[in-house]
Amino acid sequence: MSRRAPTFYVLHGDDEFSCRAQLQTMRAQMGDPSTAELNTTVLDGKNASSADVLSAARAMPFLSDRRLVIVEGMLSWLARKGAGQTGQTELAKLQEGLTDLPDSARLVFVEPGTLSERHPILKLAKTAPGGFHKTFNPLRDATAWIKQQSRQQYDTEIEHPAAMALANVTGQDLRAADSELAKLAAYVNGERPISEADVALLTPYVAEADIFQMVDALGRRDGATALRLFHRLLENDDPLRLFGMVIRQFRLLIQAREFLNDGGSPGQIGKAIGVHPFVGEKLAGQVRAFSLDQLEALYHFLLDTDVAIKTGKVDAVVGLDLLIAGVSS
Repeated sequence: MSRRAPTFYVLHGDDEFSCRAQLQTMRAQMGDPSTAELNTTVLDGKNASSADVLSAARAMPFLSDRRLVIVEGMLSWLARKGAGQTGQTELAKLQEGLTDLPDSARLVFVEPGTLSERHPILKLAKTAPGGFHKTFNPLRDATAWIKQQSRQQYDTEIEHPAAMALANVTGQDLRAADSELAKLAAYVNGERPISEADVALLTPYVAEADIFQMVDALGRRDGATALRLFHRLLENDDPLRLFGMVIRQFRLLIQAREFLNDGGSPGQIGKAIGVHPFVGEKLAGQVRAFSLDQLEALYHFLLDTDVAIKTGKVDAVVGLDLLIAGVSS
């Protein structure tokens, strides 16, 4: 006997790109686009009631064997702090109604973050015969994903070093990685695999990644490596722009050090200072090499040098060479 298809789904997690890709696959499985459109309903979970959701899922499909109902953000909204008794009542109504959906229902709850394991609808999706759940966690290393995405989505091979380079600079942001892949695939136009040189040429994140590596070297007091990275950046970029990026990097390090000194967790740096989680992870590793006094002294040196550069007293390249020599000595 064939296994019954799920009638309700809970898709949640911090990897929004993969979650949306799964949702797009479900839309494609609805068949002919004209008929699929008539049998697809999208609801805003913050404004819809449990009755609205269940009614839409129970509606008879038109010229099809299934009806797709997508509900955005409802489960986390009803379980949020401040939802109170209203939220609990709505969740209870959902629990009761989800166990009695028709076989034609494909009710999909899409959540932008990871739900608590105690969430009643997530628990129901794990135990009920008609339930399905999937957590989309960010990849720590997206190299394999990038190679697969390039091959499957863009029919283009990418060399392993190139995939590693792209993963290094886009981190856990698969949407950014996919966007860069689209440009890279168009650039090589199927004539050859994407190379590391292509990534360096076309990807704007590369300069920022080299800045991170340069600051890593400064933290290790490795002046030779820091100078090599800096002069490699100079081959393809403007000294004044690079100087501005270095100033920004040390400003972020100061914010990260202050956050940690106040008792903050390294894993929360990105959220606390308003940068991508991948950048936050990098800052957490770098900032261990510096005290707040050191960072502030370096930052003031950079600001003074910036003024000297803009008034013509110091050349930008000489200014950064002096910084690297001073930190590494």
